[in-house]
Amino acid sequence: MKMKNGFVALVGAGPGEIGLLTLRGKELIEKADVVVYDRLVSDDILQIIPPSAERIDVGKESSKHLVAQKEINRILLAKAMDGKFVVRLKGGDPFLFGRGAEELELLEQNQISFEVVPGITSAISAPSFAGIPVTHRDFCSSVQIITGHQKENEPLKINFEAIVRTGGTMIFLMGVSSIRNIADGLILAGMNKNTPAAVIENGTRPSQRKMISNIGSLYEESIRHKIKSPSIIIVGDVCKLSEKYDWFSQRLLFGKKIVVTRPKASEGTLSKQLKELGADVFDYPCIEIKEIMEKDQLNEIIADISAYSWLLFTSKNGVDIFFSYLKHQKQDLRILSSCKIAAIGNQTAKALSDYGIIADYVPEIYDGKHLGEGICKITSSSDRILLLRALKGNEEITDYLKANGRQCRDVAVYDTVYLSENPGKMKQVINETKDLLVTFTSASTVEGFINASPDVDLSGITGICIGNQTARMAEKYGIKHHVSDEATIESMIEKIIEVQNERNKA
Repeated sequence: MKMKNGFVALVGAGPGEIGLLTLRGKELIEKADVVVYDRLVSDDILQIIPPSAERIDVGKESSKHLVAQKEINRILLAKAMDGKFVVRLKGGDPFLFGRGAEELELLEQNQISFEVVPGITSAISAPSFAGIPVTHRDFCSSVQIITGHQKENEPLKINFEAIVRTGGTMIFLMGVSSIRNIADGLILAGMNKNTPAAVIENGTRPSQRKMISNIGSLYEESIRHKIKSPSIIIVGDVCKLSEKYDWFSQRLLFGKKIVVTRPKASEGTLSKQLKELGADVFDYPCIEIKEIMEKDQLNEIIADISAYSWLLFTSKNGVDIFFSYLKHQKQDLRILSSCKIAAIGNQTAKALSDYGIIADYVPEIYDGKHLGEGICKITSSSDRILLLRALKGNEEITDYLKANGRQCRDVAVYDTVYLSENPGKMKQVINETKDLLVTFTSASTVEGFINASPDVDLSGITGICIGNQTARMAEKYGIKHHVSDEATIESMIEKIIEVQNERNKA
């Protein structure tokens, strides 16, 4: 439903880390009809945008404006006049060197309602993530935030004498291309060449880099370290505290690039835990789960469910689809009172427990062969078994059950569909990352990865596999790999940390 008059929310996206986005900002993004965003807005935050919303990339970089400021202003007005709920998503804070006020002028002139949501500025957050408090009573009691941006072919318009005289911590935003001029300006204004200084590149992000120096050597060190935008410059004695208070780069997987191939519906848990440990996660879902069970077939199974002695589940997906349908049909767990339930492993057993069911049987080794063997030991030929799983399920279970005279109905409740989203980006990640780790949570994610990346060089990647069946698939395609000790996400993460620790020692 269109509003008679549109609305524009000017939202500060913060420095990039999604956890630093405000609750109000997230709320507005989630209900947007149109999102107009800059290049510094992180991919994690862009994922919040509703699929139905129109995305307009107006990404701006120094001297390389994709869309001119006047055109951005016009876009906001035009979309609002069309009755749309528009979110203008800007890196950092809209009103701190973000030209946010300029973007409101045209809206105000045309009586378009708007709201401004502050963002956490990199001037404060990037130093915090680098262990630098911008104020400290033993060092300073003030902080100055200065733009280091200059128009092309024009000198910096900074009163260096005034800021040096004021003292305190000095933070220069958008100043990478002007580091030499800033350093020279401060020294000419009377600053001691040995005054501590730092440059923080990609602050708060997994790719964050920190360079500690002094103002006299700052330019040469930035060249040597190949510092790039976005970066901030910090000048002052508080930079001495960086090593002491640096918490961000101390995390176990800090800066380590890891590819997660899980389906979109399942990637959150693994990705989130890896990010908490500091990893630079690239979500690359290679498979999608498609429910395929027909309603008539499900109705028939539910009506006859009491005739089955055992229900066998081989994945969380099968559990979720089956119990979702029970709920949809207004049935509850009481209809399963005559059935015992088995799960192929801990992940599937946990999915069952989320629905209030404790699995009656879980094999010690989490694969189809051992599930089949275990069920045969605790059932007889008179027991009817219902197997709910993927369309292209492993035949080890059914082969073993049939060979031992068990009555088994094998029902496919979902299919695994291979995806190929942005293979060019995946190829770039592989080519640019030394010793890249790729997580595989099933044999199908391995096949999906190969299917989605047909032309990539696999020699530079190492797979982290959730179990032996997944490992066998990795081996089939010649992927170097390690296998988690248990078939759980937690065990996979432990294996990743173990592998990375061994690499750090090498």
